[in-house]
Amino acid sequence: MRETTQHFRQQYRAAVSPGYNPWLHGGFVLAYGVLCIALLCSTLDRVQPLEWLAVPLALLFFNLCIYVVHRWLGHHKQGFARMFYARHTGDHHSFFTPGLMAYEGFRDWRVILFPAWLIVLHSLLFALPLWALLSLWNANVAALFASCTLIGYLAYEVFHACEHLPASHPLARLPWIRQMRQLHELHHRRELMQERNFNIVLPLMDWLFGTLYWQAQDVPESSSSAATSMTRMQHQVDIPRSSTLTLAYAASPRRWPQWHPSSLKVEGAEGPLAGGQGFEEDIHAGGRHGHLSWRVEEYLPGQRWRATARGDHGLWLQVTYECQPLAAEQTRFVRTLEYRFDNLLMRLGNRLLFKRRIERESAASMQALCNMAQQAIALEPTVTAGHPS
Repeated sequence: MRETTQHFRQQYRAAVSPGYNPWLHGGFVLAYGVLCIALLCSTLDRVQPLEWLAVPLALLFFNLCIYVVHRWLGHHKQGFARMFYARHTGDHHSFFTPGLMAYEGFRDWRVILFPAWLIVLHSLLFALPLWALLSLWNANVAALFASCTLIGYLAYEVFHACEHLPASHPLARLPWIRQMRQLHELHHRRELMQERNFNIVLPLMDWLFGTLYWQAQDVPESSSSAATSMTRMQHQVDIPRSSTLTLAYAASPRRWPQWHPSSLKVEGAEGPLAGGQGFEEDIHAGGRHGHLSWRVEEYLPGQRWRATARGDHGLWLQVTYECQPLAAEQTRFVRTLEYRFDNLLMRLGNRLLFKRRIERESAASMQALCNMAQQAIALEPTVTAGHPS
């Protein structure tokens, strides 16, 4: 996955305009936001104690708005927000992946910060109408409420930028930012990004709506918690077929020997398997023969398929397939593999030998899947002027 992410980064950076100035980008957003806040606050007149309640209420309201926008527009394609979805899920989540969350140059700010014009749109279409509406009731409350929506916007930009700082940066080591960095990195896991950790500044709405996901920091395998240490790898490939048919093909274990170099034989039902179904597999992975007993945990057609397995030497394994539609006949297929050994010698062998081989085999399987899927899945016919073409 590291190689795939670095390749995407190279392509993305090459497409950035030579005239892009990250300091101008960030400076404009900050200056415009502070100016709008100052103008709104300049209208305040003898604010009463109860009127100050508008500040926490506005920040909570904006926290909810960010949660809704991030969850339902940033990670679910909607016709009226196609550009936001493409920029967020397509660009941002491909540029930053677990283990590669830090920016490597100031020009990378372009894929971290919102477009500079968005704060202008936010002020004109959100903050200003709120101010005008609330002014009919209370001018102080209107100014406080509207200014806090802009403060929330700037806080999002600042915290999000801090969550992509190198771990050694002084800001990244601040307690609250450090915790939010970890939540955000978990959100960047492909199998979690549509379901968990959508808040950036304060995870209140994640907690209220049950989408908060926390995981203890990984520790070295030499420690006493080695029995629960996990190896995780992720690879992706773009396949010129629909997401529904692509996932149905990949989620049919009987077809795995056709495209995965580690899969030798699979015994189970034909076709894509649903949650609760099981199957058996003979493998040759990492230079070793083995047998896996699988159970499917989840199948969402066109979106996600997940299964877990048990093998020899205390092997536990989970594989997750996710499909992101890029176009009518274009799918980004992401395969996430997680596994661990209970046996101490096998953990040592994995660290020294197996992991590198399995990484190469998993990467090779993606191209093989792309090739085989194109052979096995016919393109859907298009209709032009009422006639199939």
